[in-house]
Parts: sequence; C-alpha cells; structure tokens
Amino acid sequence: MLVIGIDSHKDTLVGCLIDAAGRPLEHRSIANTALGHRELVNWAQGASVGRVAIEGSGGYGRAAALALGEAGAEVVDVPPQMTAAARRSQRTAAKSDPLDALLIARIGARDSDLPPPRPGGTLEELRWLAGYRRELVKSRTAHINRLHADLTQIRCGYHRTGAALTSAKGLQRVARLLAGDSAAPARVARGRLRQIRELNRQIADLAAEISELVSANGTTLTKIRGIGTIGAADILTEVGDPARFATKARFAMANGTAPLQASSGRTVRHRLNRGGNRQLNRAIHTAALTQIAQPNSEGRRLYQQHLDRGKTKREAIRALKRRISDRIWTHLQTDLRNTSPTLALT
Repeated sequence: MLVIGIDSHKDTLVGCLIDAAGRPLEHRSIANTALGHRELVNWAQGASVGRVAIEGSGGYGRAAALALGEAGAEVVDVPPQMTAAARRSQRTAAKSDPLDALLIARIGARDSDLPPPRPGGTLEELRWLAGYRRELVKSRTAHINRLHADLTQIRCGYHRTGAALTSAKGLQRVARLLAGDSAAPARVARGRLRQIRELNRQIADLAAEISELVSANGTTLTKIRGIGTIGAADILTEVGDPARFATKARFAMANGTAPLQASSGRTVRHRLNRGGNRQLNRAIHTAALTQIAQPNSEGRRLYQQHLDRGKTKREAIRALKRRISDRIWTHLQTDLRNTSPTLALT
C-alpha cells in the first residue's frame, strides 16, 4: 500500500510518498492554500495511494484533510507525540520537514488504529459554537471576579444584601447599590456590570443555538442523567466518529476514566489516569456530580455503595465516572447504528 505522510504548517504542506516497504518515493512541498489542496488531492489520486496520514489535521492541516476526505481518500490523523517518538528512535538527532513527513507516512502505514480527522458538517459547527461558549463563560467568570474585588472595596458587605453576581436579580441589586455614584471606582464597576450582562445574553443565545443543533443531531445522550445539551455537544464534538471506539474500555481510556495499571511483582494496583481527552472527562465529571446530588438517582446509589465498602469519596466518584463513560459509549453506538453513516458524521 502506498501512503503519503503530510507535515502541515501555516504556509506549506510537506509531503512524502512511501511504498509498502516504507521507502520514500517522492517528496513535495505544497502551498497550504485552496490551490495547494487541489494539487495534493491530484497527487494522492494520481499515485493511487491507500492512505494519507496528516499530522495536524485539527490545525494547519484541517482544510487539506477535509479536501482529501471529500475526494474519497482515506485520511488518518497522526499525533505529534508519535512523530516525536519516531524521531527519537532515529540514529541521528536531525530534524527537517521532509524527514518528519517520512516518519508520519511510516506511522500511517503501520498503525491501523489511527483516528480519522474530525468530521465536518453540523458537528464542526457545533464544535465552534461550543468552544466559543466556553471562551465567553471563562471571560464572564473573570469579569465577575473583578467586579467582586471592586465591590468589596467600594461597597463593603455588599454580599450580605443577597447581591449574588451569578444571578440576574443579584446584578440588579448591585446596579442599585452603584446608582447615583459618579466616582471613578463606581463607574468602572458599572462598566464591568454591563459587560457581565452582555456576556450573559451572548451565552444564552449560544446555548439556544447549541440546543437546536444537538436536537437536530438526534442523539440520545441527553437521556443520561446529568448530561444536558451543552454536555452532549461537548461529547459529540470531541468523539467525532463513535465507530473508532470499538469497546467501552477503549472509550474509557480515551476519556481518562480508565485507571492505569501500576503493578509490580506481587503488588497489583492501579493509579489515576490523568491522560485522555480532558473535555470529555470534564463532561463526565459534571454528570457524576449531578447524579450524586440527586438522592434517588442510580449514580447516587452507586456512589453510596462504594462509600459503604470503605472507598474514599474520590475513589467513589472515579468508579461512578467509569460507569457513566460506559453508558455514554452505549448511547453513542446505539445512535450510530440507528443513523445512516452520512448523517452520523454531518
């Protein structure tokens, strides 16, 4: 099988074509533009390659990966860590774009478990909206913290009035506390207050748009207790194609809820997995905390069972997260079976 490896950069796509034995046949440096992407597609089709491996298919190589996929090529993503590990195994410490492209091609030829690039279409729109919403939420938190710091100086004890900065009523109370004060600190605080309200409006609008896209996707993830439309959006966009996770164990390892074995000799133990997709892990963690807070939920009962067996709270939460991970995997696979391949990725 002929394979092309692509080392993607802002301006160029450096490619290497290898044969079935991993020998380089041709190197090319192609402009990372629409014209360059057409040249890359023509190269792949003309050489009848079986696979195109791209490092950076979610970044600089994103547009090229989508163009190749639309042309019918099999495209896989090569993590930079794998390229770096392959480079360290070389006899010399040399590094160049053509060498990286060669290593990427060889990784693409030998590794059958490499994931495809993130799908485009509706899921890509959802990813952009969900990512932008996270940015706005982070910005709002920063503004709230700054306003709180201001008010503790210019309106000491304001928090005792019930003026919580996380609610609309609380913001109204703060506005009344600042009304009529023309001093610079009060004007600055009112400016922060306006920004928080504007961010609240934008976040609400994005949440409504995300909810529509999640509903249109037809996913059943929202039937899992603790997973709303925002959590479902995060899971869908981070997972991409559920078919790449053949088992629950693989999915758990990918999201960091599967413990890592740390056994030696007669000692059999596992340790916390701090790897995996942290956005997926965050969505699962939020679902776990939501279930624990609901006394009659299945998650709360499982959590309590682990506590009764002598587990710590953290250990019980980790066990619950693994159970939720397995449930998410089941829903994703069911949705995939009930949806046509085209609709599942768009």
